[in-house]
Amino acid sequence: MTHDTATTAVPLPLARGDWELDPLHSAVNFTIRHLGIAKVRGRFNGVEAGLFVGETLGDVRVSATVDLASIDTGNADRDAHVRASDLLDVEKRPTMTYRSTRVSGGGEDWTMEGELTIGDVTRPLTLAVEFGGLMEVPVYGGRHAGFEAQGEIRRSEFGLDFAPGLLGEVVKIQLDMQFVEPTGA
Repeated sequence: MTHDTATTAVPLPLARGDWELDPLHSAVNFTIRHLGIAKVRGRFNGVEAGLFVGETLGDVRVSATVDLASIDTGNADRDAHVRASDLLDVEKRPTMTYRSTRVSGGGEDWTMEGELTIGDVTRPLTLAVEFGGLMEVPVYGGRHAGFEAQGEIRRSEFGLDFAPGLLGEVVKIQLDMQFVEPTGA
């Protein structure tokens, strides 16, 4: 974790400890161009994530694992083809993982730098993060924190250079995440 005095002194709006993902109110979505003329939107339904809040901003850590076989573009035949060995090859690349290395910002607008790994390739990925706030939700247990994050990757940088011209090079990522405050916080 990278530390610098400009970011470690920022007051944190979240309680210390391990925040648990609320999977019912979280989503990992993506958009990619098809034939250069339209967008295909999809999501990954199998997501595990954690948020650790320490004493300072320099102690904040986020990690996530996405089951690539859980892709859902709203078309079962297309999803089966994307999972196959000539495209995403989920047998060879079953997961995508993210690990933050630095968080900076304040208020509603934050930046999270980290490393994204798909298969055996790891590349840096910076996400623009919007903090949606905190809400007491007794029905679902405790206080929830909401976040929206956006970023983009280039497929070829991860060895996913199949179907050039058919599929766009840039994949836009949008995350909508809710985390539940640690009990006793």
